[in-house]
Amino acid sequence: MRGWIIGGSGASSLRIVLGITGASGVVYGVRVAEELAMNEVGLTIVVSDAARKVLATEMPEGVAVLEKCGRVLGAGEVEADVASGSAKFDATVICPCSMKTLSAIANGYANNLITRNADVALKEHRRLVLVVRETPLNAIHLENMLKLARLGVVVMPASPGFYYKPKTIDDLVNYIVGKVMDAVGAESNLYKRWGS
Repeated sequence: MRGWIIGGSGASSLRIVLGITGASGVVYGVRVAEELAMNEVGLTIVVSDAARKVLATEMPEGVAVLEKCGRVLGAGEVEADVASGSAKFDATVICPCSMKTLSAIANGYANNLITRNADVALKEHRRLVLVVRETPLNAIHLENMLKLARLGVVVMPASPGFYYKPKTIDDLVNYIVGKVMDAVGAESNLYKRWGS
């Protein structure tokens, strides 16, 4: 099991890179960005070209919301600081994470800023959280997830719980966003914890 490096004693000292890829469910990524911004996390958001197309379909206001949450970069901006191991960031979250991006990360194919930053997170032993969004899953998807899970990557399918009796889509989204916040050590009160 690898030891993750998470800097600082509180959420406000965290620096996080959020990648948003071209899987359905971009609302998860936008809500993660909003929640991290409320926690005053230093946030760099990398949006792939395919994610911009999905945002245009599923959440047209999404790019404007992201621009209010942190620095927004394109996946082609491979010269950005977060492409380097010398960059100071504590964690990377890819939400949603497409199967193409999952495959690239699992096989060391750092072909854009999102996959390069994930590669940096792996080699520098920083927290890496992948909110995977596909169903059903084939054996290749599962093998790629297993490969990364064995390296200590947090593989988080966007599968909300139902024990807290969600009533709206926001309740379902917030459950996953709350789990992401837990995984990176940021504060949130987005879902009812078991037994509370």
